[in-house]
Amino acid sequence: MNMKTFNIQPTDKALQAAIQAKIDNLNKPKGSLGRLEELAMQVCLIQQTLAPSLAHPCHLLLGGDHGIEREGVSVSPREVTWQQMINFTRGGGGVNMFCRQHGFKLRVVDVGVDYDLSSVPGIIDRKIARGTKNFLYEPAMSEDEFHQAIQVGADLVDDCIAEGCRILSIGEMGIGNTSPSSIWMHLFGNIPLDQCIGAGAGLDTPGIRHKREVLAKALARHQAVLSPLNSQLSTVNPQLSTLNSQLSTLRIFGGFEMIAAIGAMLRAAEQHLIVLIDGFIMTACAVAAIRLYPASQDYMIFTHCGDESGHKKMLDIVGAKPLLSLGLRLGEGTGALCAFPIIDSAVRMMNEMNNFDNAKITKYF
Repeated sequence: MNMKTFNIQPTDKALQAAIQAKIDNLNKPKGSLGRLEELAMQVCLIQQTLAPSLAHPCHLLLGGDHGIEREGVSVSPREVTWQQMINFTRGGGGVNMFCRQHGFKLRVVDVGVDYDLSSVPGIIDRKIARGTKNFLYEPAMSEDEFHQAIQVGADLVDDCIAEGCRILSIGEMGIGNTSPSSIWMHLFGNIPLDQCIGAGAGLDTPGIRHKREVLAKALARHQAVLSPLNSQLSTVNPQLSTLNSQLSTLRIFGGFEMIAAIGAMLRAAEQHLIVLIDGFIMTACAVAAIRLYPASQDYMIFTHCGDESGHKKMLDIVGAKPLLSLGLRLGEGTGALCAFPIIDSAVRMMNEMNNFDNAKITKYF
């Protein structure tokens, strides 16, 4: 299985010494601004400048339904997806509040909601199908649908860039999408399935047990396709075999909104945007993107570790240190938006804080 290719390079570290020198010469004790200094370094390297900018921040809210929801793996019914999508257009969601607070332009996008939203003002129609298929019995999407979802995400980022966007956050709305996220965590992180499954939107203990049984059956059904060891290709070209296995994992279990998020993350990294990663589902998408293009992690800031079981373990897969731990499990990208002021502080530190020479303060280290 082939996939659209992206030209993603690691951030150029040639400027690192100059950035560090500027940080160290600000009128403060060396290293005293902690994570802000680390963030400033990362943002400057992404933008290749000593005077970074967070111009025109954009937030993509991607909606899609999941066939696996039919198996009772979520406490919320699927109609909540389209109802919330409409609510977002009226400004009544948590994501709306935080976008207003922090000056983000919100794009609400229907990638695969099981409802006709084409005539609803304020929703961008990029619908691939009315929800994915039930991966307990068959792959969630076809290869063509997978490619289309990747392209949708990339195109949405291009639209943001055309408006001058330098920083992007991504959120999701899709009842049941913790199930594919748990499977991706299990397969990409080699973590026992039990440690990857949580309550989602509020499952009780029997519900979590049922969810585990459903996901275990789904994994068993698709095992022959997923394992590179079961492919003749693995003995000829192990690297290509692993790639095929990764792409199959995404296509068999993923949601349209999740695959579009991966496409958006990869295009944003290719175009040297700052990408804010939020929540359990978006972290699963980020891990998948990093597996495909390891250099894409240079452009990601992991903003929040939520309450969903296993989220910290999934962050550990890629060695990510989240900025916040607020117990959020709303989705929608709200944790990323809440973290934005911290990143803004790091940028303001670089652009507005005086240095020892100008302040006429003795540099004592």
